[in-house]
Amino acid sequence: MIIRAAVRADLKAILGLLVDDALGKFRDYPVIDERYEAAFAAIDSDSRNVLIVGDEDGQVVACMQITYIPGLGRHGGERSHVEAVRVRADRRRARLGGELMMWAIDRARERGCALVELTSDKQRPDAHRFYARLGFTASHEGMKLIL
Repeated sequence: MIIRAAVRADLKAILGLLVDDALGKFRDYPVIDERYEAAFAAIDSDSRNVLIVGDEDGQVVACMQITYIPGLGRHGGERSHVEAVRVRADRRRARLGGELMMWAIDRARERGCALVELTSDKQRPDAHRFYARLGFTASHEGMKLIL
């Protein structure tokens, strides 16, 4: 798998990954509209955001978004926030998710980030075990307000 920054041509495949998910199918849809176009353009033009894909033979099989957040805490250390980690259904259990996450962790280290953080829905016990195997700990209680 080649891990690279997403390009506009990857958008349909990325949306497919987001929808092909027990929770995502209720939050997103695989039709590209102006909101997805605007979101992609905003991510693509922001140096603190990157949309990443895993590419196998020209096919997008995985994705994630990384946002680098500056902060005063941890001696002014930047945080690497990872979200929307997805692997195509037929490629799950092939260790692609781990490869993608290790890539993100390595980039955070190279950038000098103080930590890598993520949230994972409480309805995803398999994902929690996956992240724990990578060394993540459930050290905080996350909260969201859906608007």
